[in-house]
Amino acid sequence: MRQPPLTTTASFQALATHAADARDWLMRDLFAADPQRFERLSVEAAGLFLDYSKNRVDGRTLELLASLARERGVEARRDAMFAGERINNTENRAVLHTALRAPRGSKLVVDGQDIDADVHAVLDRVKSFTDAVRSGEWLGHTGKPITDVVNIGIGGSDLGPKMVCLALRHYTHPRLRMHFVSNVDGHDMDAALAQVNPETTLFIVASKTFTTAETMMNAQTARSWFLGQAPEPALARHFVAVSTNTEAIKTFGIDPANMFPFWDWVGGRYSVWSAIGLPVALAVGFGYFSDFLAGAHELDEHFRTAPLEQNLPAILALVGFWNRQFLGAPSVTIAPYHQDLNRFPAYLQQLDMESNGKRVTRDGAPVDTPTCPAIWGECGTNGQHAYFQLLHQGTDVTPIDFIAALRPAHEFGNHHTALLANCFAQSEAFMKGKTADEVRADLQQQGLDASEVERLTPHKTFPGNRPSNTILMERLTPSTLGALIALYEHKTFVQGVLWDVNSFDQWGVELGKVLAKKIEAELGGEAQPAQHDSSTNGLIARARAAV
Repeated sequence: MRQPPLTTTASFQALATHAADARDWLMRDLFAADPQRFERLSVEAAGLFLDYSKNRVDGRTLELLASLARERGVEARRDAMFAGERINNTENRAVLHTALRAPRGSKLVVDGQDIDADVHAVLDRVKSFTDAVRSGEWLGHTGKPITDVVNIGIGGSDLGPKMVCLALRHYTHPRLRMHFVSNVDGHDMDAALAQVNPETTLFIVASKTFTTAETMMNAQTARSWFLGQAPEPALARHFVAVSTNTEAIKTFGIDPANMFPFWDWVGGRYSVWSAIGLPVALAVGFGYFSDFLAGAHELDEHFRTAPLEQNLPAILALVGFWNRQFLGAPSVTIAPYHQDLNRFPAYLQQLDMESNGKRVTRDGAPVDTPTCPAIWGECGTNGQHAYFQLLHQGTDVTPIDFIAALRPAHEFGNHHTALLANCFAQSEAFMKGKTADEVRADLQQQGLDASEVERLTPHKTFPGNRPSNTILMERLTPSTLGALIALYEHKTFVQGVLWDVNSFDQWGVELGKVLAKKIEAELGGEAQPAQHDSSTNGLIARARAAV
């Protein structure tokens, strides 16, 4: 059924009225007026704890946001997704990344296909292969065990497994080193190949169709490099594919027995749970990979069954929607206070902005509000010495998601105490700020004269009232990482339903690809330059002259 424009709904109108009052709220006052605010505005599930009390919201805000979610059909769309309905309407596909982490025996049948059986058949193959490589049973063509794995992919075929392997480095096999090549820029491949030995290296080519331009250029370069030092029959011991194109991989030299398929209902940015996660299973072992899937499934079940008012991803989405729509926040920063999550902000950039960076609704009508905010970030405490200046005293209000583990995987306890102290202090500082009167009192206590106090006061005043969430876990484990990723997946889904956009297509990446093919032929001299605009023609001419 066609959705009415978002701003015309009764719930949105009620929120707009409520927001007119909320813009003047000070979080300092909200905390002072309610000693139980932290307890009331926090929720826990699947090993994750969310404190959203440091947002400019109250109980009434959450009631109105939940009403909007129901009016926009969040629960019905959620149920349709889990049931395998074709909610990706522009591509006429189901959206079933949640089925990839469901336990064996879940009995999901879609269009006559036993999804559960298909998923676990591939997982069984992943287990057999990764067990063989990790144990040393799988040998390279000269009889040596694999020491290095080079994953060749792009987008979700790169960001997901790379981020997870880095995050779970404490669980990785001591003999295996993981490398990731995604950029068509030859410097990326050059850096990877400089670190590996063809006798002991396994290449994973991750491309569903085996036609992705950047991935296949990199794969052919890796193939040529390998064949410069090994006979062609050796390809079958050193190259495997995550793909569905059997003929193409056979032509490449990959044994079809070493092709790990996935399905058109697996979007790239939601694919780390599928055979795209093969590098993860190689790095940490199939047991921990199973824990990773199980953590995500536990969060799935919470999202599927918990009322919106106690639903962790729904609350994260609704508060984020409130900050974007009614408080005018143009971006969100992700601040993991855990170095092993250093690629998590980049992972969320793709997840959120490729999903909800849309300007038309599912029916093709213009969206009548801003949609996805820009996502960016850096690990704490590094961010504190870089962009936190803008967050504290800049002209835009940028909500922040702090993410931390209460217990580290290292033995340097004083480091972790300092890390958590900084994380919690920053969230408090963003909320409280520092008033001009407080600044004056500090400066006067330092003995500065009156004129110097007044000169410095505006520079040292912090407006505060800057929203943040804090997400905590006991430890960063395969299970809690799986839950954390699923949390943000479902947050993205809920916000997409509120805006009535299709969160599961990505047509915006296609135009540049089409034009690039034409210009690549022109740069290589295979075609005469077409009549582009003067800027593009000029750039092509300069590049051709430099050859």
